[in-house]
Amino acid sequence: MTVSDPIADMLTRIRNAIMVRHNSVLIPASKMKLSITRILKAEGFINDYEVLRGKSHRVIKIHLKYDDKNQPVLSGLERVSKPGLRVYAGRKEIPRIYGGLGIAIISTPEGVMTGHQAWRQGIGGELLCYVW
Repeated sequence: MTVSDPIADMLTRIRNAIMVRHNSVLIPASKMKLSITRILKAEGFINDYEVLRGKSHRVIKIHLKYDDKNQPVLSGLERVSKPGLRVYAGRKEIPRIYGGLGIAIISTPEGVMTGHQAWRQGIGGELLCYVW
């Protein structure tokens, strides 16, 4: 099955898994998705991830994170730049999500990083998604 927006598919799979309180979710792997997953792990939104190699393709297994009351740590995911409408932001236009409680994930010439990291490095790029 061909997916026209693989990043939106990834975010939807994570969102759906959290809604039904799954411990993990499988996502078809790509370099971009792996970069986004690394950021989610570094920012503390997920427990861990692993790349599983199948016979024909690789998948990313993301272990979701819940607090003591079984509430998800990851409460929201929103795709910003879409294939039909790309959204770019310069250094001074990078948004703060929920007053700094969330993160913006940006694809820059230096690689995929959080909005705060891009702002510190003085570069802009394509706004991939918001996470809070």
